[in-house]
Amino acid sequence: MSKVMWKPGTFIYPIPAVMVSCGTMEKSNIITVAWTGILNTNPAMVYISVRPTRYSYNLIKDQGEFVINLTTEQLAFATDWCGVKSGRDVDKFKEMHLTKQKANFVKCPMIEESPVSVECKVKEIKEFGSHHTFIAEVLAINADEKYIDKNGAFDISKCNLIAYANGGYYLLGKKVGKFGFSVQKKKKRRK
Repeated sequence: MSKVMWKPGTFIYPIPAVMVSCGTMEKSNIITVAWTGILNTNPAMVYISVRPTRYSYNLIKDQGEFVINLTTEQLAFATDWCGVKSGRDVDKFKEMHLTKQKANFVKCPMIEESPVSVECKVKEIKEFGSHHTFIAEVLAINADEKYIDKNGAFDISKCNLIAYANGGYYLLGKKVGKFGFSVQKKKKRRK
C-alpha cells in the first residue's frame, strides 16, 4: 500500500463534536467544539481549544468554567448550528429549543437534552496560535438516568453519539471490542 503525503494539518479523526455551554444561567452561550479531549485520569483533566475571536472565549476565560455536553444524532442539527452562529447575535438555547439545566458545581448551565454533561473548572490557558487551549479539571459528570442500566453502569451504546471527521458529523457505529480484549484469557469450558 502506498500513501500520499500532505502538508501538516488536523487529521486525527474521528473526534468528539461537543456543545460547550458557558456563562451563567442568565447570560449563557453554547459553542460547538471539536478540538477537545481527555488529558489525565487522576485528577480527571480535559481540554477544549477555542479561537480568541469567538464570543464564548471571554465568557469561559472570565468565568473560569464551562460544561462539555456530549452530542447525539438528535442533537446533530443544533450542534452544527451552534458552531456556525454567534452568541453575540442570537440566544442559542432559545433558537435551538434547548433546555438550560442547573449544574452542581459551576454557574454555567448544562444542556438537558445531552446524555452526558461534564462540569469543568479552568486551571490553565495555553496559547498555541489560532486557538487557545483551556485546560480544566472535571468537577462532576452528569449522566441522563435513562442510559444507566440495572447494575448502575452507563450504557453509552444507547446514546447515538456523534463524532466529527474531516468536515462531517458521523454516527458512531457498533462496538468491536473492549479495552484489553486482545490479551484477555479465554474462559475454559465446563464439561
